Amino acid sequence: MDDFVPTPRTQVGRLPKRAVYDRAQVHAILDASHVCHVGFAVEGQPYVIPTGYVRVGGEIYIHGSPASRLLRTLASGAEVCVSVAVLDGFVLARSAFHHSVNYRSVVIFGKARTVTDPAAKLAALRAFTEHVLAGRWAEVRPPDERELNATAVLALPLEEVSAKVRTGPPIDDEADYSLPVWAGVVPIRQSAGEPVPDSRLVPGVPAIDPGRFTLDPSAVRPKS
Repeated sequence: MDDFVPTPRTQVGRLPKRAVYDRAQVHAILDASHVCHVGFAVEGQPYVIPTGYVRVGGEIYIHGSPASRLLRTLASGAEVCVSVAVLDGFVLARSAFHHSVNYRSVVIFGKARTVTDPAAKLAALRAFTEHVLAGRWAEVRPPDERELNATAVLALPLEEVSAKVRTGPPIDDEADYSLPVWAGVVPIRQSAGEPVPDSRLVPGVPAIDPGRFTLDPSAVRPKS
């Protein structure tokens, strides 16, 4: 699997040692999260919109109402910048200046395409559902024709991409290592809580097992 080739827009300038262009690593970061931030401009006014996404192969997909500003703008062929970040830990240093976080992040530039084929749209919506909870698609009613027509699906190719990663302990000034202050890393992990049933749940339906959710980035299911 080839690495991404840095461009003037994706070349990491600040702390370039943290840059990652390895395709498999970028895919793993994207698979570890569920929310991206989409940046675009309309008549000179910038917008940054958080939305759900899923990666399938060499593209990420977003979906929503065709009437939304985000979907309409992207469907028009506008340039877009998408960012994703995963917080892995708080890095506590001996000085306030050197406090940091361990993280993995991805930035994507490009233009999205509208997915118009009904079968391809359905496949994308299935991928969204399975990204939230593996096996869920087989448990629920799939979208009908009306719902498919009311949903816009856009695909953004993973072509102009870079990642940035920080790992490890704090890096203090040499003189500060003798200070009697606790320093180190506090790991951050997401986990699913106890399911709260809907008030109109049919009696006898078993609860969702929170163990089915894969939210720990270190245990994300691999994708092709």
